[in-house]
Parts: sequence; C-alpha cells; structure tokens
Amino acid sequence: MTRRRVLCCRLCYAWREGTGTKTPGQDHAMSNLHTKALVSLLLLFLAMAGLLFIPPWTFEYWQAWTFLAVYFVASALITLYLMKKDPQLLARRMSGGPAAEKEPAQRIIMSLASLGYIGLLVIPALDRRFAWSQMPPGVALAGDALVALGFLGIFFVFRENTFTSAIIELAADQKVISTGPYALVRHPMYAAGLVLLCGIPIALGSLWGVLVFVAILPVLLWRLFDEEKFLAKNLPGYREYQSRVRYRLIPRVW
Repeated sequence: MTRRRVLCCRLCYAWREGTGTKTPGQDHAMSNLHTKALVSLLLLFLAMAGLLFIPPWTFEYWQAWTFLAVYFVASALITLYLMKKDPQLLARRMSGGPAAEKEPAQRIIMSLASLGYIGLLVIPALDRRFAWSQMPPGVALAGDALVALGFLGIFFVFRENTFTSAIIELAADQKVISTGPYALVRHPMYAAGLVLLCGIPIALGSLWGVLVFVAILPVLLWRLFDEEKFLAKNLPGYREYQSRVRYRLIPRVW
C-alpha cells in the first residue's frame, strides 16, 4: 500500500470518527441489536400473554388486554427511544436475568424475583378463572395508570443515566449520577419499578395478586441493599453521594 493511500485511509477514519459516520460493520452490529431488541419484546409479549390467558382458559379478560396494551406500548416507546438515543444502554438492558449475574447472591435474588414476576401474572389469571376476588373496573384502570407511571419514571432514569445495566456491574467509564431523579433518591429505578410492579395485579383486577407483590418486596429490597453495598465499595464518589442524597426510594421518607 502506498503512503498516499495509507494517508487517505487515516483521513477517512478520522472523518468518520469526527462526524459520527458509521462503518458498514457498525451498521450491521446496530441492525443486529435493533432486531434482537424487537424480537425480545415480541417474545416477552407472547410469554406474558400465555401466562395471562392460558390459566383462565379464555380471552374474555379485558383487564389483561388493557394491561398488555399499556405495558407494551410503553415498552416499545422506550425501546425505540434507546435505539435512537442510547444504543449502548439498550445493549446493557438486553443482558439480564439470573444467569447473567456475576455474584451467587444476585443469582438467587434474581431467580426469586423472576418467580415473583411470573406469580404477578399467573395468580391474577387464576383469580380470573376461579373468581377469588373482585375489583371495580375503575380500580383496575387505576392500576394501568400506575403501570404507565412506572414506565415514565423508568424513562426518566434511562434518559439521565446511561449506566443502568440490567445486572449489577460496573462499566469501565462509569461515574456517579446525581442529577435528575438521582438528586431526589438514590435508587429511582427501583422506585419506578416498584410502582410498575404494584400496578400489575391491580390492573389485572386481583387482590390475591397484590399479596404476591407484597411477598416479593423483601427480595427487591435485598437486591437494592446488595447493589448499594457494591457501588459504595467499587464506584469512586458513591459514598459522598450517599451522604448528600439521604433517601433511597421515597423523598423525605426513606
């Protein structure tokens, strides 16, 4: 290769880096990420639909249809936002679940949390079949509003913090985020997630489902404390952040 050609190649590379132009390889990787994200969303929808409609053995479950519509419209909007604005965070969120966790305690926590999440869908579905409890339609719709509110909180967290991985880990360039919702509480992602999870059994019209939410609360708090311990030990500046922002989940309460 001539010196002129080498110089041209270096200039082309520098121009791409400076202008944000993607190489064919980057375009291919981005396309794969987008496809994986959309396929995962579709598979999640099918799995959740199965958990909601197979136990009662009927599609005449308007609360489930309404909940699924709210859940997946919100999920799709957030996914599309991440595709455009923060593909790195989208990639981080694609790797989750018990097997992805690095610590044994977190694998146990996430296994229990996954079973609890399944219970949040299956118990209301069985409740629908056997009529264990009743909720007025307005209460179920209020549950859908809680689900939407939880997703809105998650969106604000994602917009503020690109390091919100689905597992407990530390990115090489990670730093303490103390702006936006993080100026109010130390764990806004957990706060929004708890609102969302609380809304699920209510949206599905099941008092017994609400008891499932209460039962999994200790597991979620266990994960929160374990993550906070990890960050305090490994993330520079996190202890100082803890001293500045006193509340974990609810401003001026706890």
